[in-house]
Amino acid sequence: MEGRELTRLHLIMRMIVMKILRGTLAAVSAAAMLGLAACSAYSDAPASGAPASSGGTARLAVAVAFYPFEFVAERVGGDQVAVTNLTAPGVEPHDLELTPQQVASLSSVDLVVYQSGFQPAVDTAVAQAKPRASVDTASFLPLLAASQDGAEGDGHTADDGHNHGAADPHTWLDPTNMVTIAEHVRDALSSARPEAAKAFAANTEALVADLTTLDTTLKTDLGSCAIKPFITSHAAFGYLANRYGLTQVGINGVEPDVEPSAARIAEVQKIAKDNNVTTIFFETLVSPVVAQSIAGDLGLKTDVLDPLEGITAESRGTDYLEVMRANGASLKTANQCS
Repeated sequence: MEGRELTRLHLIMRMIVMKILRGTLAAVSAAAMLGLAACSAYSDAPASGAPASSGGTARLAVAVAFYPFEFVAERVGGDQVAVTNLTAPGVEPHDLELTPQQVASLSSVDLVVYQSGFQPAVDTAVAQAKPRASVDTASFLPLLAASQDGAEGDGHTADDGHNHGAADPHTWLDPTNMVTIAEHVRDALSSARPEAAKAFAANTEALVADLTTLDTTLKTDLGSCAIKPFITSHAAFGYLANRYGLTQVGINGVEPDVEPSAARIAEVQKIAKDNNVTTIFFETLVSPVVAQSIAGDLGLKTDVLDPLEGITAESRGTDYLEVMRANGASLKTANQCS
């Protein structure tokens, strides 16, 4: 009987201990959940808007169509902006398609920087989303007329009454155009955040100084060339040619994915022979097969000219300035410039 009472007492004590433990675990679990909820709320806070700048104010959300505008927006905006590039690295921007989420996101950004007429998907998205502000570079930069054989180098523009065909969209390959783009981005950001206008102005001044130095370097490198034409797989370099006194010869036109005809290839080969061309250029984001084939047939070298539509691991530099200097160095060698 005494043994049964002891057993019963042990069972009662065990039940009491188990209740105490369950209560303690519940309390600990509740505290942990509260802690996790607090951490989650903290970590998600920046996601509701742009990340905070160094001054503690939320950054302005800026969406850009492709790389050159990303470079400008980041340099001009500094730590006041969070920049999203709609074109992922390595993607050919001409062929860009946007997801519904990307299109919807444009309605809440503070600024979109793009060039109408270059990426139809972006034009449509901007029209649908109606962002708070936008900078359309086609609205203030004169567009050169597109041509495979040097019309871009004759000083005419697409809207000057000369019927050269469609406009060449590759405005950013002239550093002086990048200066103008930077000034418009500065003004748009200053309107969005007037209290940071002085910072935007100072950032723009520094960027313009870098672009002016680049322009001077390219003028020096390409100022006196024994060979004026340069042959490239895709006619993206009309603005560069126009600025520095060279003549672009595109195997393809301004659209990089259009295959050249046999007649066109024969024309390019004749231009190369007649002008003692040394090099056929191709690009990082476009297949080099045709350029390499022409070079092989004529016993010429091949090299890269980068249209700076995106920076990848294969780019000859980490930003616009470095890649443009590399382009200049390649042309200087190929065209025998002094």
